[in-house]
Amino acid sequence: MKKILVLLFISAQLAYAQKVDQLIKEESVARIIKTLSADDMMGRSAAKPQHIEKATVFIESEFKAIGLKPLKGLTGFRQEFEKERISPLKVDVIIDGETITQSNVVLISEKKEGNISGKLVIKTIPADNSGGDANQYFFGKAFAMYRDTTSALILIAPELEASFSEFKGYVGERFASGNKSTKVFVLGKTAATTYSIKATQKIETIKMTNVVGVLEGKTKPDEMVVFSGHYDHIGIQKNKINGDSIANGADDDASGTTAVIELARYFKKIKDNNRTLIFVALTAEEIGGFGSKYFSQQLNPDKVIAMFNIEMIGKASKWGQNNAFITGYERSDFGEILQKNLKDTPFKFNPDPYPQQNLFYRSDNATLARLGVPAHTISTDEIDIDKFYHTVDDELETLDTKNITSTIRAIALSSKTIVAGTDTPKRIDKATVK
Repeated sequence: MKKILVLLFISAQLAYAQKVDQLIKEESVARIIKTLSADDMMGRSAAKPQHIEKATVFIESEFKAIGLKPLKGLTGFRQEFEKERISPLKVDVIIDGETITQSNVVLISEKKEGNISGKLVIKTIPADNSGGDANQYFFGKAFAMYRDTTSALILIAPELEASFSEFKGYVGERFASGNKSTKVFVLGKTAATTYSIKATQKIETIKMTNVVGVLEGKTKPDEMVVFSGHYDHIGIQKNKINGDSIANGADDDASGTTAVIELARYFKKIKDNNRTLIFVALTAEEIGGFGSKYFSQQLNPDKVIAMFNIEMIGKASKWGQNNAFITGYERSDFGEILQKNLKDTPFKFNPDPYPQQNLFYRSDNATLARLGVPAHTISTDEIDIDKFYHTVDDELETLDTKNITSTIRAIALSSKTIVAGTDTPKRIDKATVK
């Protein structure tokens, strides 16, 4: 009897895998990713609504053609919200009678204008004499102070000029975070007795859009499983490289967005989801994760059973084909459940091999993980050696559509018991997620 049951299980598993292969087709995968990574998508910058709108419309049309429904409370697939973009116009800083050149100043404030004199705590970032990585040293300290709620004048040793310039590129123009403190970073000074700061900034409202579609569950409609990928990228670059200035983001993350669309099509066809499935193309991951933050605020996180966030699956992993990794693998049994469902298949989900890259915190899964959801990112990218990452060379021609297709199929197959409601991953301990 035991042998018969095992044979029946293997037979069912093979039949399910065959259905996955039949319904998730490489031609469809190639069509979607080619569309999303084309030059006419203009690099899909969330900071420029006119550059991401065409991608938004395309994803909407795919969700409509599949037959998904809008998220409760919405009349369509668009989940719109607004963010304030802040651009410093002029920052006059005088320290001990010396006027500081504006190129050596970074202002972090959400006020349109202000005069600051004698109101700031003075902090310093001295030169690093340890012989370690200068960028890692500087960014660790600078971003900790950036996030802090204490208003401060931060003096930076001149030896850190290169790291400071890179930092300024990240935060010079930014979006409001709700942190009401003021920080003024000044390069080239190590001490200050007196200072005065006068600043004016441009603040404008930018509309941003997630695209969300729903497949309602049969027997457990209040329990939700999320499949997500961000559809924004870094847009059109200031400097051309070999005549090209469009950062197409084919792998990052048109590949993940393609997976979300194909998984929606697949689950709509097989109609066996007892839990409600939410498919979301998230915006603004590249500029602060604003899309995932807004999306998470519209859900009850206690009802979200799991989040499959898909990021950069366009190339074979370090282990070769039929392998992917899961960020935060050790934080729940999400990965173990997925691997159990892949038994007797060649595909394997591995723990994240790049812990030093902090990938768990660098994609949209982190927002829901902070709320206790078993939210993990699935990827195949060799991020430590990927020469196309965040460049204009992240193009369709660099990708392997067979790898994308096999990974999407593996996600479909491995998620089946979570989707069916027979497996529930352990919650992530919120206290361990920074």
